Amino acid sequence: MVTKDEVIEQYDIEAMDEADNVDLSEDDLENGSKGQLIKRAGQLRDRRNELNQMASERASKRDDLNAKTREKVDEAQEHREKRDELNEQVQEHKDKRNELNAEANELFDEVEELKQDMELGSGKSIEELESEIEDLEFRQQTEVLDAEDERELIEKIDEKRENLAEKKEKVDDTSELDDLVEEAEEVRSEASQHHQKVTELADKAQEHHNQMIEAYREADDIRDEADEMHELFVEAQEAADQHHEDFVRVQKRLRELDKEEERERKDERAEKREEEKEEAEEIYQKFKEGETLDTEDLMKLQKTGLL
Repeated sequence: MVTKDEVIEQYDIEAMDEADNVDLSEDDLENGSKGQLIKRAGQLRDRRNELNQMASERASKRDDLNAKTREKVDEAQEHREKRDELNEQVQEHKDKRNELNAEANELFDEVEELKQDMELGSGKSIEELESEIEDLEFRQQTEVLDAEDERELIEKIDEKRENLAEKKEKVDDTSELDDLVEEAEEVRSEASQHHQKVTELADKAQEHHNQMIEAYREADDIRDEADEMHELFVEAQEAADQHHEDFVRVQKRLRELDKEEERERKDERAEKREEEKEEAEEIYQKFKEGETLDTEDLMKLQKTGLL
């Protein structure tokens, strides 16, 4: 099983160092000065962008790996289909081979039956009979025999000559047997050709089966790498999301501080206006009482609308 470290090294991607992440505590958020929060917001934004870039690179690598996984699965499926197609052809040739072998067996059985009918498979051969006759005739010609032995010898020679004639007659009439043997051998030869195709196609089917298994194995390996890359993507994306969330919290806090400052400035302006109004009323009262006003007093009265 591939590990995250192996995937990082293999695909040359930047490892996420948690030490580079930016932390934001509630105390920092609530009690930090505006300047500190502005600095922290910048740090969070920069780290968020780095992590988003890291997550994007990892997502791209993951998608590439998933695409390669699909390619390997498609390749395996092609080998599966080719294997199944070849196995169908193997079965067709097996059926034809078995059919032809059965037919050849029947023909060879007919050959044996015909041989038995013709008695070609029993008794002595033509060559043996001719040799025996020749030996007996030589004996008749070279030996001195009494009448009885001479008669028995002649009877043996005649008997063997009859057997030889019958044998030769049967042999001369074996055209049907020869044709049957030839047909049986042709059928057997055709069956052998189909058997050869069975062997060839079965070997090819096995090759595609092996390639299918290898493609599925490679697909599993790449899928494991894609899964690890996805975990690395999630790791970077979650960290980026956390930094973005913290960045938004700081921005919200800064807006709150801006509003607080604006309220303070408004209160200060209102307080100042109230003080100026009270001072102007005092000056106006002096004016009504007949006191002489200088230029600055007149300007204060004019500013507050009392003059």
